[in-house]
Amino acid sequence: MNRLVEAKILPTFESWRGTSRSLLQQQIEPAQILWNDGSMPMLPIADQTAHEPFFDSRNSTSPGIPPVPREFITQAQTVSYHRDPVRWPLLYRILFRLTHNEKNLLQITTDDDVHQFYEMEKNVRRDLHKMHAFVRFRRVSENGQDRYIAFHRPDHLIMPAAAPWFAKRFANMHWTILTPDASATWDTEDLTLGPGAARSPVSEDDLEDLWRTYYASIFNPARVKVKAMKKEMAVRHWPTLPETELIPRLLRSARTRVHSMVESSAPAPGIGVSALEFMPRTTELPVLREAIHQCHGCELYCHATQPVFGRGPENAALMFVGEQPGDQEDLAGLPFVGPAGQLFDEALATVGIDRSACYVTNSVKHFRFEVRGKRRIHSKPSARHVAACKPWLQAEINIVKPRMVVVLGSTAAAAILGPTIRILRDRGQVFRDNPIAPWIMPTIHPSALLRMPDPDQRALAHEQFLADLRTAAGELFRRSP
Repeated sequence: MNRLVEAKILPTFESWRGTSRSLLQQQIEPAQILWNDGSMPMLPIADQTAHEPFFDSRNSTSPGIPPVPREFITQAQTVSYHRDPVRWPLLYRILFRLTHNEKNLLQITTDDDVHQFYEMEKNVRRDLHKMHAFVRFRRVSENGQDRYIAFHRPDHLIMPAAAPWFAKRFANMHWTILTPDASATWDTEDLTLGPGAARSPVSEDDLEDLWRTYYASIFNPARVKVKAMKKEMAVRHWPTLPETELIPRLLRSARTRVHSMVESSAPAPGIGVSALEFMPRTTELPVLREAIHQCHGCELYCHATQPVFGRGPENAALMFVGEQPGDQEDLAGLPFVGPAGQLFDEALATVGIDRSACYVTNSVKHFRFEVRGKRRIHSKPSARHVAACKPWLQAEINIVKPRMVVVLGSTAAAAILGPTIRILRDRGQVFRDNPIAPWIMPTIHPSALLRMPDPDQRALAHEQFLADLRTAAGELFRRSP
């Protein structure tokens, strides 16, 4: 019988990471480990260690242990902020499997461990987004100097990950953010963590009136959805959000205000909004991935669960661009994880392309759909949606700088190569010397294979799709330095 090993760690990614190295070197299996983090609430400020390789096969301190995907390390650090104590054994199980002949494990989204891993990551990212959106500072005077204090109740232990964002966003303010688990203080130079607080110690001030005025001015009665609003802005956050006391009155007057808006104005035909208005000036994918949650570049954001940004290495040589997220991608917040994504993964594996080395994204970042009964049915995005979302795609291409871009389907082909491109005519051809990328190749979207009712036609189209992928891989590998 295998002996049980107690793994005592601090509740931090760095502590788990160091202990996991040692356990893997000893070949300790996941079922043998009892994880104990002491339930300590204090965590260090998030740093850049997650971007370093977890294992280096050239390093004598980890002999015989293969490296793991960098994407896993970044995602694992996000999962480490989850409140559920099962995160530690889950992370080690996935790590053990990745280093024991399951290097493509993270692409198998139907696997129980992988599904739970992505769900926990999504929950933490969503909690971070809500903290960024819902923190409201109140002014406090101390010895003639203004300080700003806020209180927030996050679902998870996210203060170490959230605090650096506030330090950049409010760099010239002296502020403190309190949560039940931890606090963060910024003095315009240093960011430090401290103990938590059960409730806010600060009373209302005149800044609250500014928030109420601002919220009332942007409240759109034509788009109000009470259930969706309560899902996005949970009622438990309302006591710390001064604008929420206006909601009952604004809802009561919503119908009248909509009628007045319709009577007094009409939208100008052909005028749209571009995503450029919502994009930060940055060359970092994580910053863009966070900022896209604020994008109102077209009306699709009103109905989609969340935007779906691209995933993959920042220096990927091969980029795939699809049309838009599907139903499962919209719920998961990840590209190509539904039925078409699974077919896509199988095709890549068949031709020898490692998906974890590719960057995968869509030309439109929000899911457009029609509701039929209880189902959400894919609806093709319009040219206006593609144009509005083009700045996000262009920014991804500019940062990743892929040597080859494979466009999947007519929508993505038109976004990259222009409206004259024809998939059935031009698929499998490599377009060179394009300002977007050195080589661009169009092919069909995997979802087109799923929609083909005739088995023989589907089998033939599938072989053609594999041939196109082999062409892309051959062109890339033949011309790689």
